[in-house]
Amino acid sequence: MRCHSARPSRRTSRTAFADLPLKKGDPLLGFKPYVHKAPRRNSITPERQRGFIAVLAATGIVTQAARSIGASLEALYRLRHQPGAEGFSAAWEAAIDRGIARLEDCALERAIQGEPREILKNGEVVARWVRYDTALLLFLLRQRRGKRWHSEGAHFANLRAGHPVYDRLKREWQEEERARRLAESDSIARSINAKLELMRQRRLAAEAEDAADGDGMEPGAEVL
Repeated sequence: MRCHSARPSRRTSRTAFADLPLKKGDPLLGFKPYVHKAPRRNSITPERQRGFIAVLAATGIVTQAARSIGASLEALYRLRHQPGAEGFSAAWEAAIDRGIARLEDCALERAIQGEPREILKNGEVVARWVRYDTALLLFLLRQRRGKRWHSEGAHFANLRAGHPVYDRLKREWQEEERARRLAESDSIARSINAKLELMRQRRLAAEAEDAADGDGMEPGAEVL
């Protein structure tokens, strides 16, 4: 496999690598290419079309495949939609499928093995750990095992108790409901305590006012 990334930080990522080139006689290269009626010097010849498909299947990246044969994306897309280019168009789609399959394999590998992470302090590595992307793992499960793991659309209505997605959603809802009730209880308690404190402050203020009035009474006056 060959890395086509110019950034060193990406050279350890499998997605930065291209698969091995297609072997001679690969069915993907057996398509009927488009033949120009009056080819020019820069025409995308059948040989260049097969070169484009080979790189596209190995990388899954259209821009990279176009660069490999020195053609612009505009010229390739224009060629693809020409009458008589149906074979080239079908091979293009098949090559994309191979690239997507490779991307899925990379995502699955990352979800299972995790990604190494480092903790730096003063420029030195003080700890290492592996990060597992749960969201990516669930996405792959929903895509490859949709009937079992998908929780949206038509599948959502078919969930029943005992189904892993149903049980997970139920636990999440119960936790959220419990947290909401605790938050409401805390809010109510704080409101009651604030009102009681206000009443206490008013009572103390009234007592202080009464005491001040009592201190200013004339001698011999009686408090009714």
